[in-house]
Amino acid sequence: MSRSAELSAVLEEADSLAIVCHDNPDPDCLASALALETIARDAGVEEISIVYGGEISHQQNRAFVNMLDVGVEAIGAVSLEDHDCIAFVDHSRPEANTTVPVSIGPDVVVDHHPGPEIDATFVDVRVDYGSTSTIFVEYLLDLDVSLTTRLASALLFALHRERLDFVREPTEREYEAALAVYPDADLELLEQLYGTAFSPATIDAIGRAIRSRERRGSSLVASVGRTTETDALPQAADYLLNLEGVDTVLVYGVVNGTIRMSGRSIDPRIHIGETLTAGYGSIGSVGGHHDMAGGRIELGLFADEADGDDDEALLAFVSRRVSRRFFDVLNLDGRADDDG
Repeated sequence: MSRSAELSAVLEEADSLAIVCHDNPDPDCLASALALETIARDAGVEEISIVYGGEISHQQNRAFVNMLDVGVEAIGAVSLEDHDCIAFVDHSRPEANTTVPVSIGPDVVVDHHPGPEIDATFVDVRVDYGSTSTIFVEYLLDLDVSLTTRLASALLFALHRERLDFVREPTEREYEAALAVYPDADLELLEQLYGTAFSPATIDAIGRAIRSRERRGSSLVASVGRTTETDALPQAADYLLNLEGVDTVLVYGVVNGTIRMSGRSIDPRIHIGETLTAGYGSIGSVGGHHDMAGGRIELGLFADEADGDDDEALLAFVSRRVSRRFFDVLNLDGRADDDG
């Protein structure tokens, strides 16, 4: 029995399904959720909820949800325990990159991120794939489930945003998946999504990252300070990676009392996921791939060591600690380089 057939068989046993996105879901996660919803409908599941934690703050992600009419709800508005089946897409563990409590385990997991072994009825984690959407395209084709224009558009946009746009080690499978959904996609809608403007808060956050950047060799660390725009961090990291001579970037900031981090690297010698794990794994939840990674640390861990009543002093303390750990893991000592 194929993996797609195994998934369909699991779903056929359920009357209700909760599809859980990771916090602050991106297009790969959202498109995967839509694909799983389609497969579940085909398997006869009557009640389906797509839920997420955090915020959908990235301007393209908000446009993605609105223009493709993705019916997502905040985790707090849905009782997960009342569903027969719980599925995690584009992540695998409670409390790692989701606000779902550790007491609620998934029945279905489909992901492409590395992590510890998962105990669930159906698990399909393919770390050699460039996106979770790629896995779902294979499911849809194998199950001969019809692609609507909406779903094809969502999957094509996700494939490009996750891998193909940035040439971040896409596998042949990403190109094959994109070719499979391309004929049914609405290309005009995708052009509108790509043309979505930055929000003022995102521009401000990227500006703070540019001003605060600290560089040693070809590696760079920058802070967006306090922001409500979680997705400004990866956007700032992508932007700073364009700086001449820079091949590894870490951007961090404080979002709702939590230190959020986003890392990028195009240096084949550096595995940015392992780098963040080595630097911050003992004090936070971090991880990722060879070229892109992220994580979070509870601010209280630093506030206990600094003057928690002085916001400016606390942010300065956090900056020193985060930067030092990052450069120490990369064995980059000494003064920061002047990049102009």
